[in-house]
Amino acid sequence: MTSRIAEASLFFRAWLSAPLQVASITPSGRALSALMTTEISQETGTVIELGPGTGVFTTALLGRGVAEENLVLVEYGSDFAVQLEVRFPKARTIQMDAAHLITLALQPHTPVGAVVSGLPLLSMPARKVIAILDGAFSHLRQNGAFYQFTYGPRCPIPRPLLDRLGLKATYVGRTLANVPPAAVYRVSRRAPRRTVHEVT
Repeated sequence: MTSRIAEASLFFRAWLSAPLQVASITPSGRALSALMTTEISQETGTVIELGPGTGVFTTALLGRGVAEENLVLVEYGSDFAVQLEVRFPKARTIQMDAAHLITLALQPHTPVGAVVSGLPLLSMPARKVIAILDGAFSHLRQNGAFYQFTYGPRCPIPRPLLDRLGLKATYVGRTLANVPPAAVYRVSRRAPRRTVHEVT
């Protein structure tokens, strides 16, 4: 069995056992991986990846110059977590629900520059999405960003939820080469509004 077939088989079995935890029945393609990581580089510093699965985005992050030891891989599935530890031994692999991300202890001197999410946010209840975003932005530095892909026609995080959390979503791009076609959004903090007294 080739590596690609083995990965697809593992992904499909994981999807069958937990369809709400796995975004797709197959791993993401190279075009989507490139789009998801297009704004990330060695200068980004520490990157948290949520739901890395078989490590397709992880490999793309390494290709962008992110050091393996600067990767924090948060994976719920035990089979995926074991495989990730073998494939990326210098990365920190943590088996946990991303909704508990706020409890994750990280080194204070290594602020997180980006969170890359492969989670199926559209299939999750709003309270869980809020917990995931709260956790992500508790670790992200001020100008850090949360990257999310979707197979849908618009951002998978509703505008009222973004407003509630003081966040904004920016369309990064879409790839038709992925099966199915997918779009990527960057979620970041909104700039604080200036008061009348601050206006010069």
